[in-house]
Formats: sequence, structure tokens, C-alpha cells
Amino acid sequence: MIVSAIQFILQPIFGKFEREEFKKFLRMGLTFTFILGSYWTIRYLKNFVFSALVGAASQPYAKTASILLLIPLVMLYTKVLDYYSREKMFYRISLIYGFLTLVFAILLNTSTFGIAAKDVVAARTGMAFLGTQILGYLWYVFVESYGSLVVALFWAIASDTTMPDSAKRGFSLVVALGQVGAIAGPAYIAKLPRLFMYMLPEVNFLHNPSVSVAVASLMIFASIWFLNYFLTATPKELLVSFQGKNEAAVEKEQEPGLLEGFWLLIEHKYLLSIFAVSFFYEFIIAVFDVHFQTLAEAAYSGLELSEYHANYASYVNTVALVCLLCGVSNITRYLGLTVSLCLMPLIVGAAIFGFTSFNSLTFLFWLMVGSKAINYALNGPALKQLYIPTSHDARFKAQAWIETFGSRFSKEGGAIFNMLLKPLQNRFGGIAGRAYHVMLSSYVGYSFVIVWFFVALFLGRTFKQAIDEKRVVC
Repeated sequence: MIVSAIQFILQPIFGKFEREEFKKFLRMGLTFTFILGSYWTIRYLKNFVFSALVGAASQPYAKTASILLLIPLVMLYTKVLDYYSREKMFYRISLIYGFLTLVFAILLNTSTFGIAAKDVVAARTGMAFLGTQILGYLWYVFVESYGSLVVALFWAIASDTTMPDSAKRGFSLVVALGQVGAIAGPAYIAKLPRLFMYMLPEVNFLHNPSVSVAVASLMIFASIWFLNYFLTATPKELLVSFQGKNEAAVEKEQEPGLLEGFWLLIEHKYLLSIFAVSFFYEFIIAVFDVHFQTLAEAAYSGLELSEYHANYASYVNTVALVCLLCGVSNITRYLGLTVSLCLMPLIVGAAIFGFTSFNSLTFLFWLMVGSKAINYALNGPALKQLYIPTSHDARFKAQAWIETFGSRFSKEGGAIFNMLLKPLQNRFGGIAGRAYHVMLSSYVGYSFVIVWFFVALFLGRTFKQAIDEKRVVC
């Protein structure tokens, strides 16, 4: 009865579902809620914990270290996929991450390696404690890897168990449910220490961010149960992949290897185009982000700055949820995937125009919130659908490389671009220097938007042709 009522309320927003189909996406969405809830909790704490253990100035080194360490990790991940089924792979990886998150929660609360240890040892010896620095770097890489591998694996399973027409309706519903966890993570769970300081001032160990990390580990364990429930409770006829009905599909025989997913990405322009779309968006946003961070740090500091960023994360996910509940997914359902994919570069192009026209922290705050929210609500579900007419290896192996390195290389590229422009900005100085930086950034951004639009057009048309002809793209 409750399910029917929810389905009736959501039907105008996400479309008409069969009863069992709707229940399938509810189960899938609940799994995603706990994945994103745990991820956004530790993601919000990532920079705070690293800064406390190592120092904010060392974050560029941590970003580089995370990319270098993720390469062998993804290679190992793609190799292990040859030996375990999709669900067993999810269970094992999530168990490992849940256990390690709990270990981090314990270590962060210790007097030897924890957050308080750095100040104690520094006061006694005049130098940072090496153990806390190692823990800080391990924590940073750990959070980065969880957001890449587990989220990518979830969506690989989602696209491997959903037909194209059903995905148009269901994937947006799954993302909407996931946003609930993404909102609750930074807004509530990550702020538990502050709550306990007021409620239980005498219990010191609850005043440490480690309590939020411990709750995140429980959410990771819960995601395992929900995925198992999704796979066992959903009728088997609703867990059939597109490729499973495509008898004409012929996969390329190749020896499984550590770089198999990478070579799939390089060899197929369809997969390379998906990577490019991810790269263009993240690069432009990375350039925006530098200016946003600069203005924010000029206006806030300390705890106020930390809470400002927490509010920013909550607003991004809240606006994304509002967009989904207002029916932004209907663009894909009624106008098609090609229109959805091509709209995003146009929206980002308009954002670049606003970025160059207004020099205000408030405006830039809402510009960043809107750009990211629309990406989550519109572009995200559309990109996940692109994997449906692909082979099993492309869904699980190539997608891992795209999800892991698409955003990281683009963010690194954006950081390098800003570093290259820094001497020019310093040369002109002050407002004039920033204006010059913004102008050059906009030229690069507009160039990327133009290329991005035609890449999106190619992806949308290729996807539609593959679905119409009932064949896999690669």
C-alpha cells in the first residue's frame, strides 16, 4: 500500500513504472543512498582530517599521490573482475572498505596517531609526528579510492541489470534517492562531534571526527545488505542486461590482463568520448573552484570556513534533489538522451559567461552549486545510460578507469592550468591580475564547451543507433 502511494506521487516526476519495476529501483536507490551517505561523510572530512594530520599546504602532494596509487589499485580491480561475479565483487570490496573505515575511525581517535597527537608531539619536539603524516596520506588516498571504485561498481551493476527504456525512468529515481544520503552525510553525520560536545561534554572520544567515520563504516556495511536484498528480491526477468538480449553481439577475444580496461578505453572512440565528457566538465569546474576557494578563504577562516564548505556540499546535493523532484529527468524521457547530453555543455557555457561577468562570492557560490547540481541531476544519469549498449568488460572494467581517472586527471589538469596562470596573475597583481586570469580561463572554457557539445552529439546518436539496431557499441 505504501509503495503504491509513493509510486503514484512520483509518477508525474519520473514516469510510469510497473509495480515490480518500481520496487526494483527503490531497492537500487536505497543501496545508492547508503553508498553516497558514507562517501559524502568521509569526503567532507577528507580535507579536514588531512589538514589536521599533515597540513593544508601538502594537499597538492596528496592529490598526486592518490592518482599514482590508484593506477595499480584499478589494475588489480580489473584483474580480479575476471574471477568473481559482479555481486561478489561488490560484497568483497565493500567489506574491505567498511572494515578499513572502522580502522581509520579507531586510529584517528588514538593519542598516538590521532588528530590530537600531532599538536601534542609538535609542542614537545617542534616537529610533526611522522605517524600522523603517514595516516593523513593513507586517509586521503583511501577516501579518493572509495569514491571511485565503489560508486563505479554500483553503476556497472545498475547498467548491467537494466534495459534502456527502464533506465530512462529508473536511473533518475536512483540518483534522487542517493542524493538523500549525500545530503545527510555532510549535513548531519559529519557534524556529530559538535552535537556530542553539547549533549555529552564529558565523553571526550565522541568529540572527535572519528565518530562520524565510524558511522560511515556502518553505512558501508548496510549498503552490502541492501544490494543483496536488491538482487535477491527483484524478479530475475527485471535483472536482464541489454547485451543479454543481443544475440548479434560479438565480443573481441583477448587475454585478460591488468590493463584490459585501459586498452578498451583507448581502442574504442565511444568509451573515449565518455571519458572526454567527464574530463571537460571536471576541468572547467576545477578552474571555477580555484576562484571560489580564493574568495571563500578571503571571507572566512578556521571552523567558519569548514562549515561554509559543509553547507556548500549540502546545498549542491539539495539543489540536485530539487531538480530531480521538479522533473528534470523528463528531458531525457521526452526529448531523448542526445538532448540531455548536449544541454550540459550549453549550461556550462552560460555558467562561464556568468563567471566572467560577476566578481562576487555569493554569485560564485550559487554558480558552483547550480553547475554541480545540474550535472548530478541531468548529466549523471544520462552518462550512466551510455554504458548499457556496451560489453560486460566495458561496463565493469573500462568504466572503472573512466570513473577513477576522468575526474582526477581533469582536476589535476585544472590545477596545473591555474598554476601556469599564477605568475601572470601575480605580475598584474590584485583585481587586474584576477581579471586577466578569469579572461584566459574563459577562453579555454569556451573552447572545451564547443568540442564537448559535438562529442555529446556523437555519443547520443551512437547510443540511439545501437539501441535501435539492438547491438552493442563496443
